[in-house]
Amino acid sequence: MITQKMKYALKALLALADEAEKGHPEPLTIEEIAKRSGTPKRFLEHILLEVRNAGVIASTRGRSGGYSLIKKPNEVSISELLRTIDGPIAPLPCLSRRAYQRCEDCTDEATCRIRKVFADVFWSYLLIIESLTLEDMLRSAEAQQQVIGETR
Repeated sequence: MITQKMKYALKALLALADEAEKGHPEPLTIEEIAKRSGTPKRFLEHILLEVRNAGVIASTRGRSGGYSLIKKPNEVSISELLRTIDGPIAPLPCLSRRAYQRCEDCTDEATCRIRKVFADVFWSYLLIIESLTLEDMLRSAEAQQQVIGETR
């Protein structure tokens, strides 16, 4: 499961991406992002700092300052964002690419049946999650309608 923090980050990025699609986008204040995304303002400052440090958004100081998306939505990887906000995404530490650790109770990774089953599941998940971008999320209502025939 993704954390609530990750959901807030995604909602904030979607608000910034919607603004970026306008003819004359303006930087959005934390207050405006919170309002548009329905996220609590008190969590956004820390979350936006992490996303800014990841090079996805920029902040501008001053009277007309705020946050802006600096990457195109199709360049914002959901899996990279997940790793930035929530940490490793592997179901077992021995399957993580970036935070690998041998399981404490493992005697032999090569013959571990638990690892083998979860490796197959994780591989399928990775194929999908690694291909997702913010652009896909912007268009999710269209995709949902194609798949289930309605939007919520």
